Amino acid sequence: MARWEPNAAERLSRAALDLFAERGYENTTVIDIAERAGLGKTTFFRHFPDKREVLFGGDKMAALLADAIATAPGSAAPLEAVAAAFDAAGREAFTLARREIVARRAAVIAANPELLEREALKGLGLIAAMTDALERRGVPDLTARLAAQLGALAMKVAYDRWIDGGAGEEFGEVARRALSELQAAAALY
Repeated sequence: MARWEPNAAERLSRAALDLFAERGYENTTVIDIAERAGLGKTTFFRHFPDKREVLFGGDKMAALLADAIATAPGSAAPLEAVAAAFDAAGREAFTLARREIVARRAAVIAANPELLEREALKGLGLIAAMTDALERRGVPDLTARLAAQLGALAMKVAYDRWIDGGAGEEFGEVARRALSELQAAAALY
């Protein structure tokens, strides 16, 4: 693959995912990833600060969720705004065409404690981004935090279900259903 071809970040991410699955995370170097992508080490570090981040996409998901919450209809209740963010995540990141890649990524992360730790930190960042976006909409602090926490749990449940599901459902549908189920379960207590 020529070095000048577009989508270097995507090529690096796919190469990393392939190598992590083949060799394991610990046995793969940045140089291995860059070479598999047909790029140099310097190009890798232009796109990612370290080899962990190649699977996590920086703050793109947090920004996507926050933007979708911000642009939800003004009349939307906090959890409706969070559900709008799920729809955006489904359109932009968790498409049916990407389900196999997302499932492979999840398997690689599950096999490595360092990556699991990074995934947990990313989850905290998503909660903070959703909380902040809700507060900017005028939602009181405690309500914003609760909606963001519930949204993050629904998103995790939906993510796991969507990866495992074979029915061809859109991520947004799965996430909205998970959010409804969590709301119903919370109402029982």
